[in-house]
Amino acid sequence: MEIGVVSDTHGRLATAALHALAGVALIVHAGDIGSEVILSQLETIAPVLAIHGNTDRGTALARNYPAHRWLEREGVLIFVTHIGGQPRLLVQSLPKTDDGRHPQVYIFGHSHQPLCEVHNSVLFLNPGTAGAPRGAGLSVARLTVQHGQASAVIIRLDEHK
Repeated sequence: MEIGVVSDTHGRLATAALHALAGVALIVHAGDIGSEVILSQLETIAPVLAIHGNTDRGTALARNYPAHRWLEREGVLIFVTHIGGQPRLLVQSLPKTDDGRHPQVYIFGHSHQPLCEVHNSVLFLNPGTAGAPRGAGLSVARLTVQHGQASAVIIRLDEHK
């Protein structure tokens, strides 16, 4: 299963993001959505699961979407939150499900800096920003989950116009 991952759109979505996510079965938005319109645009490609980010607080987005969420697809347990950090530090205090399991994939945003790293068998994935660049340019990620395994790639949007 291919999952598109976006974050930090802040009410703007690069057209190239829609092209880069074509064909995914699901899209995860890791917060700082900025506008419900963004989610509607993404839903033209696939169903969307979203969380709110810090800039969404105090808005309808924060009331309609949780601050974090768990999902499981193809035997892969995924945790989604907005503010992450350095994977080498995050791996020391991973969240647990009610039954004590840690995620195999930890998705976050906030920094606008794309990241795809594995630490202690956990894939840490920050897709960067699909709408509000801060020096690193625009990007999204594609997460592949199958048979209990996960892998991901960052897609720089300037390469997919």
